[in-house]
Amino acid sequence: MEERTSLGVEAPAVTDNLNHRMFVGTWNVGGKSPHEDLNLREWLRSPTPADIYVLGFQEIVPLNAGNVLGAEDKSPAAKWLSLIREALNKNDPGLSQYYNNATHTEHPSHFDQQAIMKPRISFSDLLSLEDELNNADFERLLNSTSSGENSPSSPLMCSWPGSSPMQQRRYCLAASKQMVGIFLCVWVRADLCRHISNMKVSCVGRGIMGYLGNKGSISISMTLHGTTFCFVCAHLTSGEKEGDEMRRNSDVMEILKKTRFSHSYRTSQQPLPPDRILDHDKVIWLGDLNYRLAAACSDNTHELLKKHDWQALLERDQLRIEQQAGRVFKGWEEGRICFAPTYKYLANSDHYVVQTSKSREKRRTPAWCDRILWKGEGLKQMCYVRGESKFSDHRPVYSLFSVQLDLANKKKPNSAVTTTAASTAKAKSCMLKSSATCVAKVQAEELLLLTRAKSCLDNASRF
Repeated sequence: MEERTSLGVEAPAVTDNLNHRMFVGTWNVGGKSPHEDLNLREWLRSPTPADIYVLGFQEIVPLNAGNVLGAEDKSPAAKWLSLIREALNKNDPGLSQYYNNATHTEHPSHFDQQAIMKPRISFSDLLSLEDELNNADFERLLNSTSSGENSPSSPLMCSWPGSSPMQQRRYCLAASKQMVGIFLCVWVRADLCRHISNMKVSCVGRGIMGYLGNKGSISISMTLHGTTFCFVCAHLTSGEKEGDEMRRNSDVMEILKKTRFSHSYRTSQQPLPPDRILDHDKVIWLGDLNYRLAAACSDNTHELLKKHDWQALLERDQLRIEQQAGRVFKGWEEGRICFAPTYKYLANSDHYVVQTSKSREKRRTPAWCDRILWKGEGLKQMCYVRGESKFSDHRPVYSLFSVQLDLANKKKPNSAVTTTAASTAKAKSCMLKSSATCVAKVQAEELLLLTRAKSCLDNASRF
């Protein structure tokens, strides 16, 4: 029986299901580094604020030989993170209404300003320590960190239980990873941080020579409230020649085959998290998948573009053709596309390149290159739209999902799997202890060498 609050509002019935909102966005930014006044709020603004933001980028650096073969340029990724953090955590009346337990302030406190401007340790760093420390040590680290959360010098972005409402409605960076031009980051509402575990990352290169990182994927695996998630951000083989779609199909199959998440063995009663993409409860695949319109059906493309007849054009979409034939993404879902092709635009323009270019080599048939697909129960797409930023030759795309977590099933782990995991962990415990001893010995030797080196330098400075 439903109860009523003092305000006369029906209180939700207690169930074993938990629902979250998840925003998924993808954007090929054309090798351009963002400027400080680039506004991401229009792209990140959804009908209702999300609890989780999964944002994937492609070509955050130019895909030239220097960036593909040389040292990774991390400065553009840092700029994107700064802009995302500002967009998500900026005071917003809509967010205040959504988190009705939050106290709205016209002027953010000193802590809030520091939380935005000061570099922080990401939540993924904290989770990685969980794999290295035993339970007691990790709890002490967690408690010592959360006890100083109201200090401007606190190293965590996340807010833990006991923090103020203003802090709890902020978002923290759970994980981020770059591979050449591909960049994937996951942001979560701060009060959800403590429910996330088993954060792992895996990269697969499918570019030059079949393995370099100018094309390929970044995958992030995590567990939230006992439900496993996998987010795959991909940039597949480009080109609109006949047969190029088969190369993209091959990229997808290789990514599914080669992506692996390694998990440390621990004495726990819970089974080990999945190590492959398709073994997760819920999977989101986003990115510049580069599927074009079938080349054999391009006679009246321009007319259909002028009429905005997207459904007629989508009948020629390579991804849909290949998927319906069972050659790629079999069993995956994609929402109904009701927006214009997202590629290829002139810079700072609403015109496609094909509409203005006189050179045949530079022409590109407009296509829906930027896509979001999903697999798994409990995912319901609420919207699937594109943004209108003219920053790149691609338009950004985003989707909002309702995510249902079945807490009842997660409370009943498979006994056979649990027993196997516990037995394996016990068998590995001696190896871990031995490894810890070796690490301690190496650290001691390094400390001795550093002490001797410092002593030599001190002696040399006297002469």
